[in-house]
Amino acid sequence: MMRMRRYFQLGASLGANGWIKGYWVKAVYQGAAKGFCVPMLNCYACPSAVFSCPVGALQHFMVIRAIPYYVLGFLGAVGGLVGRMPCGTLCPFGYFQEMLYKLPSVKISIPKYLRPFRYSVLVMLVFVIPWITSENWFSKLCPMGTLTGGIPWVTISEDIRRMITDLFWIKISILIFFTVSSVIAKRPFCQTTCPLGALYGLFNRWSLVRLRWEPAKCTHCDKCLEVCPMEIKVYEGANTGQCIRCLDCTACEAISVTTVLSPEGERPPAPVEPARQVA
Repeated sequence: MMRMRRYFQLGASLGANGWIKGYWVKAVYQGAAKGFCVPMLNCYACPSAVFSCPVGALQHFMVIRAIPYYVLGFLGAVGGLVGRMPCGTLCPFGYFQEMLYKLPSVKISIPKYLRPFRYSVLVMLVFVIPWITSENWFSKLCPMGTLTGGIPWVTISEDIRRMITDLFWIKISILIFFTVSSVIAKRPFCQTTCPLGALYGLFNRWSLVRLRWEPAKCTHCDKCLEVCPMEIKVYEGANTGQCIRCLDCTACEAISVTTVLSPEGERPPAPVEPARQVA
């Protein structure tokens, strides 16, 4: 499952950023595809970006003070279908963090009390502050945007280099922070900061596709915690907003993928009592 997920992550990263021509013509792609969002973080201004970022689109509507019906409908449809699964199977920045974590180093766990911070980022930096200031502040600070948009443009364009301000170095500092922290901790940006993950996570308990935990088969060995990129013990909550539905934990026989349409999709089955011996 993990190997298959890596193929999806790599394929999504390349597919959403396939306009390689942008690097030598030094222009942002403006074709028809740019009018559509992908269900993951993907910088609109990246030289090779073919599609738009949903978080960037949300901010755009806040800046012009309009209700983003299309974007909210799109994200609602994705979330209602699979919950936070795009974070675990498609997101390029999630893939970037997971690859960094493979580097040898001291490893730490992110405190659970930091996890709700991502909801503050969603509300304030994506909705409230852009509405008040008419500036897309999350996009200005997004480490994914810095990695795939800011740094490439500064590298290939002398005109852009002349426009560098203190804000660029703040962006670089944020990217460095999450890059370094990704070496020692699992997906720090996803766990604590990502507004898109926060939004998708709201659907996890009610989405069509979900995880099913069978207590009768669980030994609480914590193998699910060991493989989980978000540091979750599935037996403490199989469908919390923290889960990115990467499905790595389904290697355990106590955990499987189900839907709300299945007879036992809502709750795990009761433990089966052993048959009594007949005298």
